[in-house]
Amino acid sequence: MIRFIVHRLLSSIPVLFGIVTAVFVLARIIPGDPCRAALGERATAATCDAFSARVGLDRPIWIQFLRYLGDVLTGDFGESFSQRRSVVAILIERLPTTIEVSLVALVIAVIVGVPLGVIAAYRRNSLADVGTMVVANAGVSMPVFVLGLLLQYLFAVILKDTFISLPSSNRLSPGLVPKPFYEQWGIGQNGLFEFISNFEMFNGLLQWNWRVVVDAGQHLLLPAMAVGTIPLAIIARMTRSSVCDVLGHDYVRTARAKGLKELLVVRRHALRSGLLPVVTVIGLSLGGLFGGAILTETVFSLTGVGKTLYDAISARDYGVVQGVSLIVGVAFVLINLLTDLLYTVFDPRVRVS
Repeated sequence: MIRFIVHRLLSSIPVLFGIVTAVFVLARIIPGDPCRAALGERATAATCDAFSARVGLDRPIWIQFLRYLGDVLTGDFGESFSQRRSVVAILIERLPTTIEVSLVALVIAVIVGVPLGVIAAYRRNSLADVGTMVVANAGVSMPVFVLGLLLQYLFAVILKDTFISLPSSNRLSPGLVPKPFYEQWGIGQNGLFEFISNFEMFNGLLQWNWRVVVDAGQHLLLPAMAVGTIPLAIIARMTRSSVCDVLGHDYVRTARAKGLKELLVVRRHALRSGLLPVVTVIGLSLGGLFGGAILTETVFSLTGVGKTLYDAISARDYGVVQGVSLIVGVAFVLINLLTDLLYTVFDPRVRVS
């Protein structure tokens, strides 16, 4: 197992190098000048020359690339041209929002999608099967920003002042500004503690501040429901297809012939074996969610890596574009590794060699 993990991590190095190289080159061939994007009307020839010299854009591109690689290996992703802040500080501030929304969206997609797929497979060609697949196809087809606006109108306008009303934007209610847990605990500040404290729900849990936990959870529900609809629909369809295939196998018929209860046959024999392709879809969905849902973050006024990446591309902010792309690439590599390891959990016939 250890050898497998080490081998996969080492084999991912060329992938990450390719991502860094491709993003570095593509960012610089996009039309536009970072100086003019950052300074606007104040950009003159002299100002832009000084700007390029300050950030190192006046050097040959291969020197810029080697310098960037050296900085990345030391954990320095450079500085944002437009914000005059380090890229690491921006990621520490904004990445937790995207991770929180992505994880909650995936939990909703799995909890709802897998049971729907199993029901549709067990009652194949029935009204329940047809209804589930219609809902799944509608979920795949509906644009995220349209669903987000509809959810806002339903839960924040129509159902306002009811017990199921939900906030329509932001991460916390106005005026609710909890202290970071490391200040509450009286310990020193560092980058890791800052990153953890930006997970609003987790920060509240570490301080037993249930008001913050509940409020942050309520603010997460609508964006998570909006961005999780497409993964939910894909998971439901994949679960149905996989379980339908497994229900026809000999060992399932043998289990039924032994007199096992139908629920046990479906749960222990059919579902467990049929989860392998579903686990792959879940892993890919989580990686895609980590990439950032730009439209979702815009509709719900969230500042995560999706909106940050869009703003950075518009401003030709090379450092932020490269930093976000590299982090998303690392997330995909680690999620794919975790997916491969989960195969051995759901199906004992799969062994890691």
